Amino acid sequence: MPLLKVIVASTRPGRVGRNIGDWFARHAVEHGGFTVEIVDLAEVGLPFLDEPEHPATGNYLHRHSKDWSATIGEADAFAFVMPEYNYAFSAPLKNAIDFLYHEWRYKPVGFVSYGGMSGGLRAVQMMKQVVTTLRMVPAGEAVTIFTRRQLDADGRLVVDDDLSASATGMLDELGRLTQAMSAMRTSA
Repeated sequence: MPLLKVIVASTRPGRVGRNIGDWFARHAVEHGGFTVEIVDLAEVGLPFLDEPEHPATGNYLHRHSKDWSATIGEADAFAFVMPEYNYAFSAPLKNAIDFLYHEWRYKPVGFVSYGGMSGGLRAVQMMKQVVTTLRMVPAGEAVTIFTRRQLDADGRLVVDDDLSASATGMLDELGRLTQAMSAMRTSA
């Protein structure tokens, strides 16, 4: 089965992103189309980009960069579990992306976004510009979580049929994209 990496993009203490990421990963396992792994950027702990050579060279000096390259390189598809901060994506996610180049290419990405009034949609729109530059293909289906309505008083995600259906729809599309894009990765 293809390998889906669920990347939790918030590193903030007290964040809800890990809870959302855990729910989505469980849903993806139940979906059955992927082997699923969570990659939590708070646990990865990348510094700000500190490689002396351009990522397109693939020449990594630091152990953390080599480990990050291996983590991302083995994936067939991604789901970014991402908050919206000030109408944009988080700095740790952009930094994690910028460390690498070839490892992202020709792989599909889905978005599980969350935020107050917008559900993270503005951050996703900005992120699409970044991922397409790396030749990633964003799924058209997405999961949008409006935290003011879908988190209970204790900050736990309230999963309803609509949220589950959106996750299934995105996973179905990621499966189709993963299959179609595998030939592109092989020829690249």
